[in-house]
Amino acid sequence: MNLPTLSRRRFLTYSAILPWVFDVRAATSIPVGLELYSVREELKRDAQATVRAVAAMGYQGVEFYAPYFEWSEKQTKDMRKVLDDLGIRCFSTHNSYSFFDKENLTKARDYNLILGSKYVVMASAQPKPGEDGWKAVAETLNFAAGEFEPAGLKAGYHNHKLEFTPVANQSANVRPLEIIAKNTKPAVMLQLDVGTCLEAGSDPVAWIRANPGRIRSLHCKDWSADPAKGYSVLFGEGAADWKNIFAAAESAGGVEYYLVEQEGSRFPELDTARKCLAEFRARHSN
Repeated sequence: MNLPTLSRRRFLTYSAILPWVFDVRAATSIPVGLELYSVREELKRDAQATVRAVAAMGYQGVEFYAPYFEWSEKQTKDMRKVLDDLGIRCFSTHNSYSFFDKENLTKARDYNLILGSKYVVMASAQPKPGEDGWKAVAETLNFAAGEFEPAGLKAGYHNHKLEFTPVANQSANVRPLEIIAKNTKPAVMLQLDVGTCLEAGSDPVAWIRANPGRIRSLHCKDWSADPAKGYSVLFGEGAADWKNIFAAAESAGGVEYYLVEQEGSRFPELDTARKCLAEFRARHSN
């Protein structure tokens, strides 16, 4: 995988908005980054150029997702240099369940240290059926947390709709994420995906308040109940009550950083990321 530099044309395009960038970066004391899955096709074409474009928009950090694990050590170090040169951070990484296997933890630890990440987040799980399957996921997270701790890294878990859907054949109507929260160490971050929480019919504000100090990052992804729109709405166009979500995250959740995420919209990827950030800034500053 090559990581070429930003082309002159793209540099000129995004340099034109740099004065605006410095204004918006100062808009909040809690930084906002981009989950790079939002620009996945751009990232495949030109990883360094994409990160530079994201920084030029005003994002203060990024979250790399699973393909970073395929890089060589040199490529990972080259990407860290790009981040440092831009003055932005890798807040966290999204990782496949298999990356938490004992044979992969060392590589995950080393690459996250190179990138300057703080949280190694399990992006999804593949549990066996029932409550015991989710308890096993919690055990995996606890083991990883213990392995990461000496290096200054922390483990995390990211929900989808499944984790807010009650476990089948359980009389207590318990949700998988409740099992994970109850059976993991407080040091394990519960990264909240707002959109999938809403799709499952759950209340993100209630979840944040029920888990004080553990919602240290949020995926700020909106969702519409209109089947024709779903996750294609931009930030601010869907059902999320961002004012109260921000308030809960900052008063109870212990949020350290926000991440804009977009699964796809009516605009090209980079335009989508730019529009979502502008709306995020407008809503978070009010």
